[in-house]
Amino acid sequence: MNTGALTRRRVLLGLGAMCTGGLVSAHTATLPMAVSLQDELARALQKQMPLVVMISLAGCPFCKVIRENYLGPMHSQQGLSVVQVDMHSKRELKNFSGTSLSHENMRRTWGIRIAPTLLFFGRNGTEVAPRLVGASIPDFYGAYLDERLQQAQEAIK
Repeated sequence: MNTGALTRRRVLLGLGAMCTGGLVSAHTATLPMAVSLQDELARALQKQMPLVVMISLAGCPFCKVIRENYLGPMHSQQGLSVVQVDMHSKRELKNFSGTSLSHENMRRTWGIRIAPTLLFFGRNGTEVAPRLVGASIPDFYGAYLDERLQQAQEAIK
């Protein structure tokens, strides 16, 4: 299947899931929680990919749609390097310089207030594409995601 067909499929699945409250899903996906952004970025760059970080919130229906219909399939089927940072979690993680802090404090450091928010990182933990904030635009979400992934990919070459 070509990339355009995959993008159209993700858009349609996302739209269907958002319109039905997230009850429609082509893929039940769990994404790994961030443990060490430094190590996760190194693994992504080894594959010549950006690291995508999803800021999520427990119980957020939009986060579920993004996980199950966009990032989860891209992670499992295409090898996209993606991790989650839970907006309010006290769980510890290491940032890009190896310093330990909670998921919640990492989210605050980035100044993020809305879930889901996607960030795209390249070398040295630098953001290499504009953030994708919220998910209230189901008609275009897949296109916006693809555009940012392409920008991020170009930036790390």
